[in-house]
Formats: sequence, structure tokens, C-alpha cells
Amino acid sequence: MRGSQLTGYEAETRFLDDVTVELVKHSASDSDVLWAARVSTAGEKSLEEVGKDPARSKGLINYLMRDRHGSPFEHNSMTFLIGAPIFVFREFHRHRVGWSYNEESGRYRELQPNFYVPGAERKLVQEGRPGKYVFVEGSEEQHKVVKEAMEASYRQSYAAYREMLEAGVAREVARAVLPVGLFSTMYATCNARSLMHFLSLRTKNEQAKVPSFPQREIEMVGEKMEAAWSALMPLTHAAFVETGRIAP
Repeated sequence: MRGSQLTGYEAETRFLDDVTVELVKHSASDSDVLWAARVSTAGEKSLEEVGKDPARSKGLINYLMRDRHGSPFEHNSMTFLIGAPIFVFREFHRHRVGWSYNEESGRYRELQPNFYVPGAERKLVQEGRPGKYVFVEGSEEQHKVVKEAMEASYRQSYAAYREMLEAGVAREVARAVLPVGLFSTMYATCNARSLMHFLSLRTKNEQAKVPSFPQREIEMVGEKMEAAWSALMPLTHAAFVETGRIAP
């Protein structure tokens, strides 16, 4: 991430090329899957069965994932604090089943001048027709154009926003001039099953049986969420990967 070196009010403006994801709380482990699944055969004694046979437990999780018995993967919870451009959240909020969101509000607080500008590694050029296209590296000149155009536009829009606020205009009105490249923050709560559905669509992976073509910025969020989840539920994550990253 990088910040601008400007003077006056603009000294607070930051141009960022990465997203942030923090796991703020969780109740999620592979054992949550096991006791939920075993209640069907062990009844109220399912909790007692969890730690008895690790190899059998791994096999059960693999079976549930392979044969798409999905509900045992719902008995857990993870809450992430995510910082990303607004256009990422617009895509994110299309995921509704098994998700809860609360985002910072431009009605109730003054929005801060943090804006997204793609880093040098971000592919800029789209080649091919819709449904059959790829992204390729941009030239140095194209990256220069993107950086300069975005930063100038962001400065202008935020200056207009501040002008209205200083004139006494309500925040909910003044925010209309701000672009979707503005960073926002939100809490996103999900379970392992809903997260797997998200990852199957929003990450591109060679092990996936069904190819996905996510926008890079939401994929950056997905990669960070997957890293946190895989540490909490390693058997479940491994089964997800081994079955071609298809959610149960």
C-alpha cells in the first residue's frame, strides 16, 4: 500500500493497491462438521464420537464433501473485517445465502479519502469476447495512464465531497460524488459452506473442476479469507481442494 505525499487537506489522501482481511472472531473447527454429521447415526452421543478415530474423521469429512452432504459444514461461524473498494463489495453482496453483512455508512460518518489504484502486477488489458476472454499485462504507459487518471479523479471527487460538507450539506447527499474506487469496511460473517461457495466463484485455481473468472480485486479478498479458514479447518479445506473446489 502507498500513501500520497501532498500538502494541506490532501495530505490525508491514500492510494492503496491491496485489500485487508482480518478474522476477528470465530467458532469453527473440523470437529463442528463431525458432530453435526454423526448425530444422524449416534444421536445425542455424537459429541462423544468426535475425537475417537482421527483417520475415520478425515474419511467422513472427505465423504461428506465428495457426495455433497452440505449441511454439516454449516454448524460453524467466522466473522471477517474486510477493507476493500466499494466495487468489490457490490460483487460481494451478491452472495446472500449463509452470509451476514454490516458496512460502514456514509450517512453517519465522514468517509475517509482512501482510494484504490491497481498495483504494477495488476493485468490491465482484456482480450477476446465476453465469455471467452483473458487479461494480459499492461504496458508501462498504460499503468501510468491508469495511475494518473485515477488519482486525479479521486482528488477532484473528494474535494467536491469536502466542499459540500463544509457548506453544511448532509453527508448522505454529499457522498453521491464519491467513486466506487473509494475504500469501505465491513464485517462479513459466514459458515464454511457459504465460504466454499464464495471461493468456488471468486478465486481462480488450477485444481478447480469448474473454471471461474473472478475480478482480481475480489479474488484478493477471497485468497486472504481462504488462508484464514484453512488454518481453522484444515481437513475441511483439504477435502474442498481434493474434490475440485466444488462446494457441497
